[in-house]
Amino acid sequence: MAKSPVLGRVKRRLASEVGDVAALRFYRASLAHTLQRLAGYSCWHTLIAVSPDRDLDARFWPRNVARIPQGRGDLGSRMQRLFARMPPGPVVIVGSDIPALSSRHVAKAFALLGDTDAVLGPAPDGGYWLIGLKRIPKLLRPFTGVRWSGPHALADTLANLEGKRVALAPLLSDVDTGMDLKRIRVSGRLIAGAGLSRTDG
Repeated sequence: MAKSPVLGRVKRRLASEVGDVAALRFYRASLAHTLQRLAGYSCWHTLIAVSPDRDLDARFWPRNVARIPQGRGDLGSRMQRLFARMPPGPVVIVGSDIPALSSRHVAKAFALLGDTDAVLGPAPDGGYWLIGLKRIPKLLRPFTGVRWSGPHALADTLANLEGKRVALAPLLSDVDTGMDLKRIRVSGRLIAGAGLSRTDG
């Protein structure tokens, strides 16, 4: 899932601390980094779920990766829609601002879905950076009543999955604040174009 990389639209909390230009530079580099690591693998098909929908055909998206609109609604509504519209088989959704994300994380998530109904990748702030659903024998609905953008998103989603087989992926962080950005610089997990070195995390 990705927001259009346009000044003033992305990483607003980060922008309030480091400025719109620096936040946009980070986001564009992170998005490119994510697509470089995930697109082109024969074992899965990578799509960019675009928000807002009107930017689906904008020139800034890479032409070699297919795009679909996220549609309206809160984050849960948009993710549920994505899970519902994909062809048969397991589906994994990831964010576009996770510096440590690698293809190995996605491959592991798909592997875990072989024995579970769902997989989630927890984040230190109480949210999550990945969710995958097997989608058989029916599509689960884990997003009802989830409190987004706070410390309860993971717990609320897990509560909705009570009684189902759920696996957890490794703990990874996104970048929401200036301190987050400083931390990944110190750890060396930054991306070309945002002062980051390349690492598989």
